[in-house]
Amino acid sequence: MTWQTSVQANKLGFARGGPNPIPRLDQGSPPKTEQKHLVVHIARSKSIVQDMALPDPPFPPSGRFIECIHESSRALTQAELVTFSIRQGATASGMASWRPQRLISLYLLSSSGYANISDANIERLLLSSAFTETYHRTATSHGLAFPLKFPSPLSELNFISILALLNIASGYRVPLRRETGRGAWDSMRAFVFGLYLSSTTDGEGDLLGARGMQTLSETKIGELLGVSLHTERQHENIQGVTISQVGGPGWELVRLLKTILDETGKVLVDGGFVAEALKEGARVAHQKVDPASAADVVLERLVRAIPGFRDMSIVNNRPIFCFKKALFLINAVNVRFGARDPSPFPVPQTSHLPVFADDMLPSILIHLGIIDLSTAAPALARLFPAPATATSAADAVAVAAAADPALSLAAAPETATRAADAVPVVDGPVLTPAQAYVLRAAAIEACERIVACARDMGAAVERGGGGGGGGAPPWLKDVTPPDLNNWLWAVANDRALPGFVLRNTTFF
Repeated sequence: MTWQTSVQANKLGFARGGPNPIPRLDQGSPPKTEQKHLVVHIARSKSIVQDMALPDPPFPPSGRFIECIHESSRALTQAELVTFSIRQGATASGMASWRPQRLISLYLLSSSGYANISDANIERLLLSSAFTETYHRTATSHGLAFPLKFPSPLSELNFISILALLNIASGYRVPLRRETGRGAWDSMRAFVFGLYLSSTTDGEGDLLGARGMQTLSETKIGELLGVSLHTERQHENIQGVTISQVGGPGWELVRLLKTILDETGKVLVDGGFVAEALKEGARVAHQKVDPASAADVVLERLVRAIPGFRDMSIVNNRPIFCFKKALFLINAVNVRFGARDPSPFPVPQTSHLPVFADDMLPSILIHLGIIDLSTAAPALARLFPAPATATSAADAVAVAAAADPALSLAAAPETATRAADAVPVVDGPVLTPAQAYVLRAAAIEACERIVACARDMGAAVERGGGGGGGGAPPWLKDVTPPDLNNWLWAVANDRALPGFVLRNTTFF
């Protein structure tokens, strides 16, 4: 049994950074001796201990990064959440025919459909007053309004790029709230604000510049973040004596941030790099006469260049690509610069981007009954309580969504006094890296289904026909994944819904 090296993968057009051997998924697991060698390589190249158990796949083919997000999410969702789909659709001979160039694999051929994502609940949600009355107000609440005056558009772009790169810490939401009074996103914004305000114009003094990032110490990061790098415990033998030692969730988070900043500084990433990627995306889109292709070019450049954007893995022999932070950055560029005339940079079209899958999107979709885990592996299904039932699960979704007062408060999640502020923030289920990828893939696929359903319903109303669109507002045809992402996130935030917990990850 042989393993395909990264050099051999390059010949197939799947070049990736680093010397890690890339397993051929059609040949099963390696021998134990080679497995041990693989783990050593991953340990050296990846700074996040918890992610070491999951190997990295090759990069998607050039020009197909966004397409592979959709395809890999759909395949993993069906294979993992509909437990019988892989058994009906996959065979040993079918596994041998898998090739990296064909990410739409045999897992999609099952006749079982997508029983784990409820179409009935999707339609009920879209027709509920909770959705129709709050969507437009929350969909444009991006959290990207900054009380800063930037000296140039390039400086602003650099700020947004670093903010997107450091958009992590979801697994530390509770300790951050306890120590700083802020959640994960607000803590990262405050941290990047601190970096910007503490910077000087020279090389190492610019903490948002490539050299400045690498000069930041753990102590400085902890100071700007406002967290303690120590834990205290009672002395084992001396009563009343407390011992302080380095460690704890604050220390873990600081080390993650330090890793991202060091890695990024080493590849000399700054606003100029992102600006050049935007220009290249515009050139390719012009050549192809395809405006949507610009985002794919930018996404590919970001992921290939910056380790902190390589949000991809292999779960149970299947590749999965999420690229949450890179997608967030591309959309942020559109939000910040898209309305300017003229824009200082080429602005990619983003209405077709997948959602930015983190811990909150799967959690709210499970809560609303859109994602059904009843057919998932028991180890995953039992971590989430089943949605409350009325006469049916679908009825419960419509009733709960329409009656929940927190939804009506989602209009201004950044400034309004929310009901959730009075609710203690608690951690959700603790997941493994593989489980997290399965749920994030399900969220990506579910949101694509929601958008498709919304557009069909809206188009049916506009045409004057029925076809499931009766009672639906015609603007549903304009629903986009990024805007739906904002609505779901705002609702989850206002409900103080606990997202699942995965610590020691630099991807969300």
